[in-house]
Amino acid sequence: MPIKIDMLVKAPHIYTMEGEGVGYRSNTTLAIDSGKIIDVFSASENRYEANEYIDLKHHVVLPGFIDSHMHTGDNIMRGLAQDTSHWMMYGLQPFDNVVSDDELDAGSRLAIIEAIKAGTTTLGDYNWQMENVCRFIKKIGARGHITQMIRAIVSRVYDPGELYEFDEIKGEESFKRNLELFEKWHGAEGGRIRILFGPQGADFVSPELLLKVKKAAIERKTMIHMHVQQGERETAQMIGRYGKRTTEFLAKIGYLDSTLMAVHLADCNDQEAAEIAKSGASMLFCPGSIAIIDGILPPVLPFIEAGGKVALGSDQAPGNNCHNIINEMKNAALFCKLEKKNPEIMPAWKVLRMATIEGAKAIGLGDEIGSLEIGKRADFIAIDLHVPSMQPVYTFPMRNIVPNLVYSARGSEVVFSVVDGRIIMENGKISGIDELEYIRDVDKYPDDIGRRASEEFYRINGTNARFMSEGKL
Repeated sequence: MPIKIDMLVKAPHIYTMEGEGVGYRSNTTLAIDSGKIIDVFSASENRYEANEYIDLKHHVVLPGFIDSHMHTGDNIMRGLAQDTSHWMMYGLQPFDNVVSDDELDAGSRLAIIEAIKAGTTTLGDYNWQMENVCRFIKKIGARGHITQMIRAIVSRVYDPGELYEFDEIKGEESFKRNLELFEKWHGAEGGRIRILFGPQGADFVSPELLLKVKKAAIERKTMIHMHVQQGERETAQMIGRYGKRTTEFLAKIGYLDSTLMAVHLADCNDQEAAEIAKSGASMLFCPGSIAIIDGILPPVLPFIEAGGKVALGSDQAPGNNCHNIINEMKNAALFCKLEKKNPEIMPAWKVLRMATIEGAKAIGLGDEIGSLEIGKRADFIAIDLHVPSMQPVYTFPMRNIVPNLVYSARGSEVVFSVVDGRIIMENGKISGIDELEYIRDVDKYPDDIGRRASEEFYRINGTNARFMSEGKL
């Protein structure tokens, strides 16, 4: 008698990400029960009777993508801070200073929809107000790796070289909100939603608060998700205030260890990157965002060479302009090749691992997700191969599916997504929601945000204000 289970998924091509490569298997079936993968076997066999049978005749099945670092609320300001120096203060801040909580929530919902439609199943979101983000991720059925931002400086535009003004009351209040979010949401939905602690950066909070945050994270067996040496601006703040670059400062206070997920490392030199990697901290690598914001490639190659764990992230739409991990895989591969002037550096299969199993390890979930193995959670996606961007398909003498995915796909090729054994997207449509409703919701905000931000935008007279006056936008 066949064993009764929840789901069987059959496909002509499956990449399990087992071993050191991509774990390719042809004509294979996944057996799923109670949210877990219980078997992976040849499609010619018949071992189980399933409540749901999914036959993906012209698709490739992969682990769901992990977007380790996002600011989804900032999606409401998409496209407003590119092509400009002093990005945070002169680009984003005039708009960030005026957006409301409702506007951020609307932007966040649309960013989450965008990410899921491009194959992301685990969202590493990070912002001020995460309660409604948790609710929406619960509703949509995705996996949430959620961080509440902790920040202790007065929110205003600072000129280059000006030290931030600290507000310790604000810092304590944001820390308290992080604790409250943890108590309410950590482990919710059978563990699908987890809460991390999020100092915005070592330049944005006091050393005392940094250490208080670390103690709380260790006691609660969770991680710290923090921007680390993310640019010249941060380095100038740290040297001006403490006489040390961020890496040296964090090492001195005992912050570099496996509790830390270090975001960007954009202003780290190779030695600093290696030091962080060897400490056990992981790197959250956002190639598109940092290229647009700073015009540089963070030291991801030295980090990997030192044995560090790396996950990809899309960051935020006013910087990167999208939440699409396929785009980040391509960016990571191309930028590393350019940096080293070597076409063999960072091949497609390596960035696919970075988006799946290596990313899972970097965010502390490597034992649960990131590969299609017996005992792991059933988080996977299917990509339609009968689309122009994935054709033609070769399997001999080499397979071209992974190169086509990384260098040619755009995201719309993802048509099917499952998280914890439950279908959250089918035929390219997210289950249980009206996507157009959320597009219409965002549509009503830009005019008013622009009006409220305009005085400061023109007073600063940054790059994009000049582009506007010159008729270039």
